Amino acid sequence: MRVLGIETSCDETSAAIVSGTPDDMQLESLVILSQDVHRLFGGVVPEIASRQHLVGIVPAVNAALHDAQRSLGDLDAIAVTHAPGLVGALLVGTSYAKTLAFSHGLPVVPVHHLEGHLFATLLEQPEAKPPFTALLVSGGHTLLLDVPEWGRYQLLGQTRDDAVGEAFDKVAKLLGLPYPGGRPVELLAATAESPEHGHAHYFARPMLRRRAVVTDDDYFDCSFSGLKTAVLYAVRRAEAAGDIEQQRASIARGFQDAVIDTLVEKVYRAAKLRRRSRVVLGGGVACNGALQQAMRERFAGRNGVVFAPTPRLATDNAAMIAAAGLFRALQGEHAAPDMTATASLPIPGIFSGKF
Repeated sequence: MRVLGIETSCDETSAAIVSGTPDDMQLESLVILSQDVHRLFGGVVPEIASRQHLVGIVPAVNAALHDAQRSLGDLDAIAVTHAPGLVGALLVGTSYAKTLAFSHGLPVVPVHHLEGHLFATLLEQPEAKPPFTALLVSGGHTLLLDVPEWGRYQLLGQTRDDAVGEAFDKVAKLLGLPYPGGRPVELLAATAESPEHGHAHYFARPMLRRRAVVTDDDYFDCSFSGLKTAVLYAVRRAEAAGDIEQQRASIARGFQDAVIDTLVEKVYRAAKLRRRSRVVLGGGVACNGALQQAMRERFAGRNGVVFAPTPRLATDNAAMIAAAGLFRALQGEHAAPDMTATASLPIPGIFSGKF
Protein backbone atom coordinates (compact mmCIF):
# COMPACT_ATOMS: atom_id res chain seq x y z
CA MET A 1 0.00 0.00 0.00
CA ARG A 2 1.15 3.54 -0.76
CA VAL A 3 -0.29 6.52 1.12
CA LEU A 4 0.04 10.27 0.69
CA GLY A 5 0.01 12.03 4.06
CA ILE A 6 -1.01 15.66 4.64
CA GLU A 7 -0.36 17.55 7.89
CA THR A 8 -1.64 21.09 8.65
CA SER A 9 -2.58 20.98 12.33
CA CYS A 10 -0.51 23.97 13.43
CA ASP A 11 2.27 25.89 11.69
CA GLU A 12 3.93 23.25 9.49
CA THR A 13 2.57 22.53 6.03
CA SER A 14 3.77 19.03 5.24
CA ALA A 15 3.24 16.25 2.72
CA ALA A 16 4.84 12.81 2.54
CA ILE A 17 4.53 9.42 0.89
CA VAL A 18 4.87 6.18 2.86
CA SER A 19 4.52 2.65 1.51
CA GLY A 20 4.61 -0.92 2.83
CA THR A 21 3.01 -2.44 5.91
CA PRO A 22 3.12 -1.53 9.62
CA ASP A 23 5.92 -4.10 10.02
CA ASP A 24 7.94 -2.78 7.09
CA MET A 25 7.31 0.86 6.23
CA GLN A 26 9.28 2.84 3.68
CA LEU A 27 9.44 6.63 3.72
CA GLU A 28 9.55 7.61 0.06
CA SER A 29 9.44 11.39 0.50
CA LEU A 30 8.86 14.10 3.08
CA VAL A 31 8.36 17.83 2.59
CA ILE A 32 7.96 20.23 5.54
CA LEU A 33 7.30 23.95 5.05
CA SER A 34 7.74 25.70 8.40
CA GLN A 35 6.09 29.08 8.97
CA ASP A 36 8.86 31.24 10.41
CA VAL A 37 6.58 34.30 10.39
CA HIS A 38 5.24 33.31 13.82
CA ARG A 39 8.62 34.07 15.40
CA LEU A 40 7.74 37.76 15.06
CA PHE A 41 4.80 37.28 17.45
CA GLY A 42 6.40 34.87 19.91
CA GLY A 43 3.78 32.22 19.20
CA VAL A 44 1.48 30.81 16.54
CA VAL A 45 -1.19 33.18 15.19
CA PRO A 46 -4.05 30.91 13.99
CA GLU A 47 -5.32 33.16 11.20
CA ILE A 48 -1.84 33.62 9.75
CA ALA A 49 -1.19 29.87 10.02
CA SER A 50 -4.34 29.06 8.05
CA ARG A 51 -3.46 31.53 5.29
CA GLN A 52 0.07 30.17 5.04
CA HIS A 53 -1.27 26.63 4.68
CA LEU A 54 -3.42 27.80 1.76
CA VAL A 55 -0.29 29.08 0.05
CA GLY A 56 1.89 26.07 0.77
CA ILE A 57 -0.25 22.96 0.59
CA VAL A 58 -0.29 22.48 -3.19
CA PRO A 59 3.49 23.03 -3.61
CA ALA A 60 4.15 20.68 -0.67
CA VAL A 61 2.08 17.86 -2.14
CA ASN A 62 3.55 18.34 -5.60
CA ALA A 63 7.07 18.30 -4.16
CA ALA A 64 6.37 15.10 -2.19
CA LEU A 65 5.12 13.37 -5.33
CA HIS A 66 8.11 14.62 -7.31
CA ASP A 67 10.67 13.55 -4.71
CA ALA A 68 9.15 10.06 -4.55
CA GLN A 69 8.91 9.92 -8.35
CA ARG A 70 5.25 9.05 -8.03
CA SER A 71 1.97 10.28 -9.47
CA LEU A 72 -1.47 10.40 -7.90
CA GLY A 73 -2.28 7.25 -9.86
CA ASP A 74 0.30 5.35 -7.81
CA LEU A 75 -1.50 6.05 -4.53
CA ASP A 76 -3.90 3.79 -2.67
CA ALA A 77 -5.16 6.39 -0.19
CA ILE A 78 -4.71 9.92 1.14
CA ALA A 79 -4.28 10.33 4.89
CA VAL A 80 -4.86 13.70 6.53
CA THR A 81 -4.75 15.09 10.05
CA HIS A 82 -8.30 15.90 11.10
CA ALA A 83 -7.78 16.36 14.87
CA PRO A 84 -6.64 17.84 17.17
CA GLY A 85 -5.20 21.25 16.31
CA LEU A 86 -6.11 24.72 15.09
CA VAL A 87 -9.47 24.35 13.38
CA GLY A 88 -8.73 26.80 10.58
CA ALA A 89 -5.41 25.15 9.83
CA LEU A 90 -6.93 21.66 9.93
CA LEU A 91 -9.73 22.72 7.58
CA VAL A 92 -7.19 23.62 4.91
CA GLY A 93 -5.72 20.12 5.01
CA THR A 94 -8.97 18.18 5.28
CA SER A 95 -10.70 20.20 2.54
CA TYR A 96 -7.79 19.80 0.15
CA ALA A 97 -7.37 16.09 0.91
CA LYS A 98 -11.05 15.33 0.33
CA THR A 99 -11.13 17.30 -2.92
CA LEU A 100 -7.93 15.72 -4.23
CA ALA A 101 -9.08 12.23 -3.27
CA PHE A 102 -12.56 12.66 -4.79
CA SER A 103 -11.14 13.91 -8.08
CA HIS A 104 -8.92 10.81 -8.39
CA GLY A 105 -11.20 8.17 -6.88
CA LEU A 106 -9.10 7.62 -3.76
CA PRO A 107 -10.26 6.98 -0.19
CA VAL A 108 -9.47 9.52 2.52
CA VAL A 109 -8.17 8.26 5.86
CA PRO A 110 -8.64 10.62 8.84
CA VAL A 111 -5.69 10.50 11.22
CA HIS A 112 -5.41 11.69 14.81
CA HIS A 113 -2.32 13.88 15.17
CA LEU A 114 -1.14 12.20 18.38
CA GLU A 115 -1.47 8.72 16.95
CA GLY A 116 0.76 9.96 14.16
CA HIS A 117 3.46 10.85 16.69
CA LEU A 118 3.36 7.26 17.96
CA PHE A 119 4.24 6.00 14.46
CA ALA A 120 6.96 8.58 13.72
CA THR A 121 9.89 6.68 15.26
CA LEU A 122 8.83 3.47 13.49
CA LEU A 123 9.79 5.02 10.15
CA GLU A 124 13.43 5.21 11.26
CA GLN A 125 13.65 2.37 13.77
CA PRO A 126 11.52 -0.68 12.86
CA GLU A 127 12.03 -2.11 16.36
CA ALA A 128 9.92 0.72 17.85
CA LYS A 129 6.76 -1.34 17.73
CA PRO A 130 4.30 -2.52 20.40
CA PRO A 131 4.22 -3.44 23.11
CA PHE A 132 5.86 -0.31 24.57
CA THR A 133 5.46 2.61 26.94
CA ALA A 134 4.96 5.90 25.11
CA LEU A 135 5.63 9.47 26.16
CA LEU A 136 4.15 12.13 23.88
CA VAL A 137 5.57 15.57 24.69
CA SER A 138 4.94 18.64 22.56
CA GLY A 139 3.80 22.23 22.73
CA GLY A 140 0.19 21.20 23.16
CA HIS A 141 0.28 17.76 24.76
CA THR A 142 1.92 15.68 27.47
CA LEU A 143 0.60 12.11 27.54
CA LEU A 144 1.87 8.90 29.11
CA LEU A 145 0.49 5.80 27.38
CA ASP A 146 0.81 2.05 27.48
CA VAL A 147 0.64 0.60 23.96
CA PRO A 148 -0.03 -3.15 23.94
CA GLU A 149 -0.69 -3.09 20.18
CA TRP A 150 -1.30 -0.60 17.39
CA GLY A 151 -4.77 0.87 17.75
CA ARG A 152 -5.05 0.24 21.52
CA TYR A 153 -3.69 2.89 23.87
CA GLN A 154 -4.13 2.96 27.63
CA LEU A 155 -3.96 6.44 29.09
CA LEU A 156 -1.88 6.28 32.27
CA GLY A 157 -1.13 9.94 32.89
CA GLN A 158 -1.15 13.43 31.41
CA THR A 159 -0.44 17.02 32.32
CA ARG A 160 -2.99 18.75 34.49
CA ASP A 161 -2.13 22.21 33.18
CA ASP A 162 0.66 23.32 30.85
CA ALA A 163 2.06 20.95 28.26
CA VAL A 164 5.81 20.51 28.66
CA GLY A 165 6.54 22.17 25.32
CA GLU A 166 4.43 25.15 26.32
CA ALA A 167 6.43 25.41 29.56
CA PHE A 168 9.67 25.46 27.54
CA ASP A 169 8.29 28.26 25.36
CA LYS A 170 7.21 30.35 28.33
CA VAL A 171 10.50 29.88 30.17
CA ALA A 172 12.36 30.82 27.00
CA LYS A 173 10.38 34.06 26.84
CA LEU A 174 11.19 34.82 30.49
CA LEU A 175 14.88 34.32 29.71
CA GLY A 176 14.79 36.46 26.58
CA LEU A 177 15.21 33.52 24.20
CA PRO A 178 13.53 33.16 20.78
CA TYR A 179 10.38 31.20 19.93
CA PRO A 180 9.99 28.23 19.79
CA GLY A 181 11.85 27.87 23.06
CA GLY A 182 12.74 24.19 23.33
CA ARG A 183 16.03 24.20 21.47
CA PRO A 184 17.25 27.60 22.78
CA VAL A 185 16.60 26.55 26.39
CA GLU A 186 18.40 23.24 25.81
CA LEU A 187 21.45 24.97 24.32
CA LEU A 188 21.59 27.56 27.10
CA ALA A 189 21.17 24.90 29.81
CA ALA A 190 24.11 22.96 28.35
CA THR A 191 26.43 25.86 29.21
CA ALA A 192 25.57 25.81 32.94
CA GLU A 193 27.11 23.85 35.74
CA SER A 194 25.10 20.96 37.16
CA PRO A 195 23.43 21.28 40.59
CA GLU A 196 25.95 18.96 42.22
CA HIS A 197 28.61 21.59 41.56
CA GLY A 198 26.53 24.15 43.42
CA HIS A 199 26.18 26.60 40.53
CA ALA A 200 22.75 25.76 39.13
CA HIS A 201 19.30 26.65 40.36
CA TYR A 202 17.32 23.80 41.84
CA PHE A 203 13.57 23.67 41.34
CA ALA A 204 11.21 21.22 43.03
CA ARG A 205 10.16 18.25 40.88
CA PRO A 206 6.39 18.62 40.48
CA MET A 207 4.16 15.71 41.50
CA LEU A 208 7.06 13.50 42.59
CA ARG A 209 6.77 12.11 46.11
CA ARG A 210 8.98 9.46 47.64
CA ARG A 211 6.09 7.52 49.19
CA ALA A 212 3.81 7.71 46.16
CA VAL A 213 1.92 4.55 45.26
CA VAL A 214 0.27 3.51 42.03
CA THR A 215 -3.24 4.21 43.31
CA ASP A 216 -2.44 7.90 43.96
CA ASP A 217 -4.10 10.32 41.56
CA ASP A 218 -0.79 12.00 40.77
CA TYR A 219 1.32 8.85 40.39
CA PHE A 220 1.50 9.19 36.59
CA ASP A 221 0.18 12.73 36.03
CA CYS A 222 2.36 15.81 35.52
CA SER A 223 2.05 19.51 36.29
CA PHE A 224 4.30 22.28 35.00
CA SER A 225 2.48 25.51 35.87
CA GLY A 226 4.06 25.70 39.32
CA LEU A 227 7.51 25.05 37.89
CA LYS A 228 6.99 27.82 35.36
CA THR A 229 6.00 30.19 38.20
CA ALA A 230 9.10 29.22 40.18
CA VAL A 231 11.23 30.14 37.18
CA LEU A 232 9.43 33.49 36.94
CA TYR A 233 10.31 34.30 40.55
CA ALA A 234 13.92 33.21 40.01
CA VAL A 235 14.21 35.52 37.01
CA ARG A 236 12.72 38.43 38.97
CA ARG A 237 15.16 37.88 41.84
CA ALA A 238 18.07 37.80 39.43
CA GLU A 239 16.88 40.97 37.71
CA ALA A 240 16.48 42.73 41.06
CA ALA A 241 20.03 41.71 41.98
CA GLY A 242 21.33 42.96 38.65
CA ASP A 243 22.93 39.66 37.60
CA ILE A 244 20.32 38.09 35.32
CA GLU A 245 22.89 37.67 32.54
CA GLN A 246 25.08 35.62 34.86
CA GLN A 247 22.17 33.47 36.03
CA ARG A 248 20.27 32.87 32.79
CA ALA A 249 22.07 29.62 31.98
CA SER A 250 21.78 28.40 35.57
CA ILE A 251 18.03 29.03 35.59
CA ALA A 252 17.60 27.29 32.24
CA ARG A 253 19.56 24.29 33.50
CA GLY A 254 17.56 24.09 36.72
CA PHE A 255 14.27 24.23 34.84
CA GLN A 256 15.28 21.61 32.29
CA ASP A 257 16.63 19.26 34.96
CA ALA A 258 13.34 19.48 36.86
CA VAL A 259 11.33 18.69 33.73
CA ILE A 260 13.55 15.78 32.73
CA ASP A 261 13.68 14.22 36.20
CA THR A 262 9.89 14.36 36.37
CA LEU A 263 9.30 12.85 32.93
CA VAL A 264 11.89 10.10 33.38
CA GLU A 265 10.43 9.01 36.70
CA LYS A 266 6.86 8.97 35.36
CA VAL A 267 7.87 6.90 32.34
CA TYR A 268 9.90 4.52 34.51
CA ARG A 269 6.89 3.96 36.77
CA ALA A 270 4.67 3.21 33.77
CA ALA A 271 7.12 0.80 32.15
CA LYS A 272 7.69 -1.02 35.44
CA LEU A 273 3.96 -1.35 36.05
CA ARG A 274 3.30 -2.89 32.63
CA ARG A 275 6.68 -4.69 32.46
CA ARG A 276 7.64 -3.01 29.21
CA SER A 277 11.22 -3.15 27.96
CA ARG A 278 10.65 -0.66 25.14
CA VAL A 279 9.99 3.07 25.51
CA VAL A 280 9.00 5.29 22.59
CA LEU A 281 9.23 9.08 22.74
CA GLY A 282 7.21 11.30 20.42
CA GLY A 283 6.49 14.97 19.82
CA GLY A 284 8.71 18.01 19.42
CA VAL A 285 10.20 17.84 22.93
CA ALA A 286 11.25 14.22 22.27
CA CYS A 287 14.28 15.43 20.31
CA ASN A 288 15.72 17.08 23.45
CA GLY A 289 19.12 15.41 23.75
CA ALA A 290 19.30 15.73 27.54
CA LEU A 291 15.91 14.05 27.89
CA GLN A 292 16.90 11.17 25.63
CA GLN A 293 20.19 10.63 27.48
CA ALA A 294 18.55 10.69 30.92
CA MET A 295 15.85 8.29 29.77
CA ARG A 296 18.39 5.82 28.34
CA GLU A 297 20.55 5.99 31.47
CA ARG A 298 17.55 5.25 33.69
CA PHE A 299 16.43 2.25 31.63
CA ALA A 300 19.90 0.81 31.04
CA GLY A 301 19.79 -0.90 34.43
CA ARG A 302 16.71 -2.95 33.50
CA ASN A 303 17.81 -3.72 29.93
CA GLY A 304 15.30 -1.29 28.51
CA VAL A 305 15.53 0.27 25.06
CA VAL A 306 14.50 3.87 24.43
CA PHE A 307 13.49 4.95 20.93
CA ALA A 308 13.33 8.61 19.96
CA PRO A 309 12.70 10.23 16.57
CA THR A 310 15.19 12.48 14.85
CA PRO A 311 14.29 16.20 14.88
CA ARG A 312 12.86 15.92 11.37
CA LEU A 313 10.28 13.35 12.47
CA ALA A 314 9.82 14.68 16.00
CA THR A 315 8.30 17.90 14.74
CA ASP A 316 4.85 17.96 13.17
CA ASN A 317 5.22 16.21 9.82
CA ALA A 318 3.19 14.34 7.22
CA ALA A 319 5.34 11.18 7.29
CA MET A 320 3.90 10.17 10.65
CA ILE A 321 0.39 10.95 9.38
CA ALA A 322 0.95 8.78 6.31
CA ALA A 323 2.30 5.96 8.51
CA ALA A 324 -0.67 6.04 10.88
CA GLY A 325 -2.96 6.40 7.88
CA LEU A 326 -1.45 3.32 6.26
CA PHE A 327 -2.20 1.32 9.40
CA ARG A 328 -5.77 2.63 9.55
CA ALA A 329 -6.31 2.04 5.83
CA LEU A 330 -5.25 -1.59 6.19
CA GLN A 331 -7.93 -1.89 8.89
CA GLY A 332 -10.47 -0.85 6.27
CA GLU A 333 -11.04 2.61 7.71
CA HIS A 334 -11.83 5.64 5.55
CA ALA A 335 -13.60 8.95 5.98
CA ALA A 336 -17.25 9.66 5.34
CA PRO A 337 -18.00 12.53 2.94
CA ASP A 338 -18.91 14.82 5.85
CA MET A 339 -15.59 14.31 7.66
CA THR A 340 -14.26 17.64 8.92
CA ALA A 341 -11.69 19.16 11.25
CA THR A 342 -12.02 18.90 15.03
CA ALA A 343 -10.06 21.02 17.50
CA SER A 344 -10.11 18.43 20.29
CA LEU A 345 -10.69 14.69 20.06
CA PRO A 346 -9.43 11.62 21.98
CA ILE A 347 -7.02 9.28 20.24
CA PRO A 348 -9.01 6.48 18.58
CA GLY A 349 -8.60 3.28 20.57
CA ILE A 350 -7.63 5.04 23.80
CA PHE A 351 -8.93 3.62 27.06
CA SER A 352 -8.33 3.96 30.76
CA GLY A 353 -8.23 1.22 33.33
CA LYS A 354 -7.37 0.39 36.90
CA PHE A 355 -3.70 0.16 37.76
